[in-house]
Amino acid sequence: MKKFFAIIAALCLGAAAFAQQTPEEIFAKMEEVMNAHEADGMIMTVEIKIPILGTMSTRSWMLGNKTKVVSSTMGVDIVNWMDAGAATSWTYDSKDNKIKIESIDTKDAADDSSDAEMFTGVTDGYDVTLKKETDTAWYFVATKQKTNTNKDDPKTMDIAIAKETYYPVSLSAKMKGVTMTMKDIDFGVSEADVTFDPSQYPDAIVEDMRK
Repeated sequence: MKKFFAIIAALCLGAAAFAQQTPEEIFAKMEEVMNAHEADGMIMTVEIKIPILGTMSTRSWMLGNKTKVVSSTMGVDIVNWMDAGAATSWTYDSKDNKIKIESIDTKDAADDSSDAEMFTGVTDGYDVTLKKETDTAWYFVATKQKTNTNKDDPKTMDIAIAKETYYPVSLSAKMKGVTMTMKDIDFGVSEADVTFDPSQYPDAIVEDMRK
């Protein structure tokens, strides 16, 4: 009987070891899932904690070369639409009830709309270890390798990945005293979500600063 239980225990342990995924495999699956949703567009919340000033929060919608970012600080709503294809941005300020239209550099616009790329190749130049695991998610710490000489890369990142969907739950990094956290990530953005519609602001003052 003892031998029978020992065999069962060994089989269970062996199955558990076989089912255990490495951090690299989990991140590869996450990237695969995100690439599959690339055409759907991404939605995320970004929190930025700045010493003394406090925490700012934005909600972003990204689809192709268009983005929309909504923020609210001290009762003032700021909405920004950016269209890299049209090389134009529109910014609405609820305090002044004003819409500012500006020309933008298409290269800078493409860079600004690439927040999602922080989830791609996240293990490149980093040592990734599993910090903890729950029934719903894996929680990792990515530590910058000494051979990683990119000054723009943070020293450490905290990344959580959902077990059921392999969606990134959150990514948090700190640089120069400022902590940025991406969270509440979802997919499914329509063209209307990221396109400026002047009819939504019929009484706003329009300031066209395009060259």
